[in-house]
Amino acid sequence: MSKDAVQTAQAAAHPEAATSPADAGDAGYSKDLKHRHVNMIAIGGAIGTGLFLGAGGRLHDAGPALALAYLVCGVFAFFVVRALGELVLYRPSSGSFVSYAREFLGEKGAYVAGWMYFLNWSTTGIADITAIALYTHYWSPFTPVPQWVLALIALAVVLAVNLISVKIFGEMEFWFAIVKVATLVAFMLVGVFLLATRHEVDGRTPGPHVITAHGGVLPHGVMPVVLVMQGVIFAYAALELVGVAAGETAEPERVVPRAVNSIMWRVGLFYVGSVVLLALLLPGSLYSAGESPFVTVLSKIGVRGAGDVMNLVVLTAAMSSLNSGLYSTGRILRSMAMAGSAPRFTRVMSRSQVPYGGILLTCAVCVLGVVLNYLMPGQAFEIVLNVASLGIISTWVIIMVCHLVFVRRARAGLVTRPAFRLPGSPVTEIVTVVFLLVCLGMLGNDPEVGRKTLLLIPVLAALLVAGWFAVRRRVAQHVDDELSELTR
Repeated sequence: MSKDAVQTAQAAAHPEAATSPADAGDAGYSKDLKHRHVNMIAIGGAIGTGLFLGAGGRLHDAGPALALAYLVCGVFAFFVVRALGELVLYRPSSGSFVSYAREFLGEKGAYVAGWMYFLNWSTTGIADITAIALYTHYWSPFTPVPQWVLALIALAVVLAVNLISVKIFGEMEFWFAIVKVATLVAFMLVGVFLLATRHEVDGRTPGPHVITAHGGVLPHGVMPVVLVMQGVIFAYAALELVGVAAGETAEPERVVPRAVNSIMWRVGLFYVGSVVLLALLLPGSLYSAGESPFVTVLSKIGVRGAGDVMNLVVLTAAMSSLNSGLYSTGRILRSMAMAGSAPRFTRVMSRSQVPYGGILLTCAVCVLGVVLNYLMPGQAFEIVLNVASLGIISTWVIIMVCHLVFVRRARAGLVTRPAFRLPGSPVTEIVTVVFLLVCLGMLGNDPEVGRKTLLLIPVLAALLVAGWFAVRRRVAQHVDDELSELTR
């Protein structure tokens, strides 16, 4: 039986009720996340290792036009979060887009959305603990410690924080974000000072001529810029955390619009602004994938300890990502478990109102990452990063499809759209979905890892189909039970 049938029965039995149905997975949560927590979770989602570390290799490959790539991808990322923000104000839910997929796409849609998001964050978690171990090896006292041991320690620390309470999670994310923002602001002030005083960087005077003298904005043509789009999209992964966190804040109608709207100027300032500064200070050929571009600049002007400071910041970004992954998947899996499409133990809550069952399941997959670090320490990071990209792109596509159906129902008078809306619907959703699918197709241009990642799509599809057949009776029973309750 479909979710539509449940909603129809609900409307018939309670015509005076609100049009937005409740989600059983939302019961039992505290509302301890404050405005500053959600605001910094949004910032933390927008700023991560994709900028602090990944921008160096992308600048080398694409040149100054990387700023345009960040801007374009940032606009589409904003569309996704704005669409999710509208859905949140329609009905706040800790199940977030999984809950909305259940309402607008049915149980199968919620099942696919939830497990693909779990794939994203569980593999991202493996990438994070791998990155943490690699960054910790930067300091000589930790070099003798095996990579897998450091990965296990990082996982244990973040797991402990997540299991205590949502307030502790919020505080941890708040300070992680403060560190990242303060670092970026400090670097940008240094960069502006170097430009204004025309202070030499590596024997060159910074300015627009650094770009024009080394091939211009597109030193390697348009194609390298197009090819980095997929990696840039992944750099924005975690922005959708705002929607999950909204279910545990007391005033989502006030907090969410501010957090979502501020994402655009943060993207412009932190991503586009910092890349433009980097391009004005040094030629793109001097940056590399193996070193943070900020460390490259600071080392060229003789700043001692720049590598240590930036390594600590990148380590913080990875810890923040792992922290967010355990938090969000715990809530998503509980929403799914309440509908029967996830293991029963993931619906369990602790006394401190933390869904520890789902958190532990994600942690268990991350433990497999510890094993991967033991068996293949040199390849672990690259393998899981590409698998995670499949999860985030599918998640964003599902969010936009849910919003399309939501708007269509609103026009039919079945639901009411809030005042905070995604502009340009339905064109905005369709263009965004096409863009995301094109970015996914770009993986085919990478013969080493990208094409192998695309070959995983039919494998994942087969696993999802097999999984659905395993849980469909339980899901149908949950829907029947819910319908019985509504029609009594």
